[in-house]
Amino acid sequence: MASLSHPPSFDSTLGAILVGFAVSCVAFGAILVQTFHYFTRFPSDRLAYKIIVIVLLTLELLDQIFIGHTLYFYTIINFANVLVLLRASMTWSFIMQQLLGSICGTVVRVCFALRVWRFSKHNWLITTSLMLLNSGVLGTAIAFSVKAFALPSVFAVAGLRVLGTVALGLGVVTDTVTAGALCYFLNRFRTGHARSDTVVNGLVIYAINTGAVTSLISAATLTLYNVMPDNLIFIAAYFLLSKLYAISFLATLNTRKVVRGRGTTDRNTSQSGGIAFQVTSRMHVSEPTSTDLQTNSHSAEFMKRCMNLTSDDSLGNGEVIPMHNVFHHREYDLPGMAV
Repeated sequence: MASLSHPPSFDSTLGAILVGFAVSCVAFGAILVQTFHYFTRFPSDRLAYKIIVIVLLTLELLDQIFIGHTLYFYTIINFANVLVLLRASMTWSFIMQQLLGSICGTVVRVCFALRVWRFSKHNWLITTSLMLLNSGVLGTAIAFSVKAFALPSVFAVAGLRVLGTVALGLGVVTDTVTAGALCYFLNRFRTGHARSDTVVNGLVIYAINTGAVTSLISAATLTLYNVMPDNLIFIAAYFLLSKLYAISFLATLNTRKVVRGRGTTDRNTSQSGGIAFQVTSRMHVSEPTSTDLQTNSHSAEFMKRCMNLTSDDSLGNGEVIPMHNVFHHREYDLPGMAV
């Protein structure tokens, strides 16, 4: 614990909280934009996804309020109170913010674990392992928060280093395993066909980037927490972590072009922010030959799984047709399809 004989500077305490608050405000703004984009573009999306988005938005709103209260506590309520600032006296909002951040991260990681479940063709071993890891992250975070209420100072969290390290470490492991599992199972869908392999490449890159960003921030928080326990620099990184999880989940939803015809993008030429297939609302197609069907059967299965990346297993109100110009001279209603 820091002592008054060698007090930490305001730069590494109050300054770290201020920087963390500013960065989290920017990230929360990105969440608001993504949420608005989702509800205006997918007004008829599945209720489950709408509920998850609302839950994440609510959690992040509360999280931002708690971050703001923490800053308010040290800069306004205890203005010019040097002892409070130097000792970094504990405040309830600081603890609750850490708990909410863990809950938000767990919700998103569970959703990503379900993506692994679908792409792995219901692999129980890897999915159960991810769920157990998520349970471990949330459990240790709850235990950390309960014990933190008894701490007299923020610097005293060094006494909970084991719990904090385990919670952050499990988060890094979970993100890494999830990204690795997605890459592995996605690569199994490679067919040698340029169109479908391009989709696979895009999904693999997206999975790696998503896992890398959250893992990097988690690792940075973990390192700062253990290397510099006598200041609050690690807090600036942790304030951002949960919002990155929410942003990654919302980006996954918004990069779909249309989910079984339920989006509102232009059905002819509009593009999403990610990998998408541009299809018309009605196409004239012909009967396939047996050779064409055999050649494209694997691609068709992959395209279906791409559509199901963030949707249920049914095809809904439209039939998915492999986008290889196999069919001609027969009319189908095609929903927009995207990953």
